[in-house]
Amino acid sequence: MTQPPPEYPEPPEYPTQTGQPSVPPQYPQQQQPPAYPQQPAYPQQQQPPAYPQQPAYPQQQQPPTYPQQQPSYPQQQPPAHPQPSYSQQQQPPAYPGQQPPAYPGLSQPPAYPQAAPTYPGAAAPIPPQYAQSPPQAPPSAPGAAAAADDPAHPHHISTEARRVHLSNQQRRTDATAVGNLLLYVPNFLCSLCVVGLVSALFGDLAFVVILLWIASGALVFHRPTESALARRLLHLRHPTPQERAKIEPVWREVTARAGVEGRNYELWVEDSDGLNAVAAAGHIVGVTRFAMNELPNGELAAVMAHELGHHVGGHAWSGLLGYWYALPGRLAWRFLKAFSTFVFRVSKAFGCFGVVFVVLFIGGIAMATISTLYGLPLLILGVPYALAAVGRRAELRADEHAAALGFAPMLAAVLGKLHQQEQQAEAQATAQNGGVPVEESALSKLLSSHPDYYTRLHHLQPYLQPQQPR
Repeated sequence: MTQPPPEYPEPPEYPTQTGQPSVPPQYPQQQQPPAYPQQPAYPQQQQPPAYPQQPAYPQQQQPPTYPQQQPSYPQQQPPAHPQPSYSQQQQPPAYPGQQPPAYPGLSQPPAYPQAAPTYPGAAAPIPPQYAQSPPQAPPSAPGAAAAADDPAHPHHISTEARRVHLSNQQRRTDATAVGNLLLYVPNFLCSLCVVGLVSALFGDLAFVVILLWIASGALVFHRPTESALARRLLHLRHPTPQERAKIEPVWREVTARAGVEGRNYELWVEDSDGLNAVAAAGHIVGVTRFAMNELPNGELAAVMAHELGHHVGGHAWSGLLGYWYALPGRLAWRFLKAFSTFVFRVSKAFGCFGVVFVVLFIGGIAMATISTLYGLPLLILGVPYALAAVGRRAELRADEHAAALGFAPMLAAVLGKLHQQEQQAEAQATAQNGGVPVEESALSKLLSSHPDYYTRLHHLQPYLQPQQPR
């Protein structure tokens, strides 16, 4: 008889009835099996933990205050500016009426270069990059020396482009230009004699050589020749793009006031630390680097208006033309002077007899020349003094031209700076002379091409005095 297989005990059932069955050892009593690791079960009344990236704020709670850089502010108050330490001379700019501007709605932060993040219902904190920004420089105190490029400088002028009304007469030849040409006539005749003697070496072409020399005066108005003259003799150069951007608006303002076509002239720069300017040939206006960088644009305009006065009055071209035609005579004079010095030194080797012979020989030639030309060569001795007097008069005319354009106060300031430079030069010369002042002779004063400071300032007084209402 076959025995039935043994019956295995059935596994205990989980509590579904009133009885308490045995619990499997792997589970604690009355404990649910663990959920999946990815989603642990939480009690029904427990909220998940807050993540650090997104803190939960209560509905009625303000955002936490930030330490130092971001203090908490009232809900309807604009954020205060950073509180850097200001000195007594540097105070932050005040709001109109000493109150912050009214914002639409609740509040509005001040305008920053970039918009700062805001919280709903609260004022926006100031970003740290703005908290460390330095305050703006306050306006200069009254009486303080303003920088040359400061628009608040009393001699700063507006150089905005505007309509230009050109005058019918762009240039003229005033009395000083005509007098300058007349005074160069003796030098021209001496140069003509020199050129005639040299042209004799060419035989039949002597007359052609003389005509070519006379026609060469037109080179004064030739632009390439002017450029070579500016570079070689005057040591000028073309301005850089940065320099041109600075002086061209000033020059445009000067020519606009004068009614002159400014493009007819060329602007040049001299690499010098002195205050100076030059008007040469027919189209050259040059200023020094010091005048361009250190003077306010109003004073620079006064200097350029002065040089424009030399061009408009004909002083520049007449002076250069007279100098050109007098050049052969000057070269011949220098040659004769050097030759006479050489002969005189050689004659010393023969004793007193040789010296007397050379003196009599040179003196005889000089007397014969004077008597032949009716004493005309004697006029050459007085020409430099007369030319200097005419040059001083031309400077006063150019000053009047600049003052008539409205630059009289600026020009007076420039003259004062020139006078200070002259005084400094005199002080240096006195120090080098052992403390003894160097006296200028009367003849050297007569040869000066510019009037003294007080004379020029005296002629500017009618333009500096306020106009009386009629």
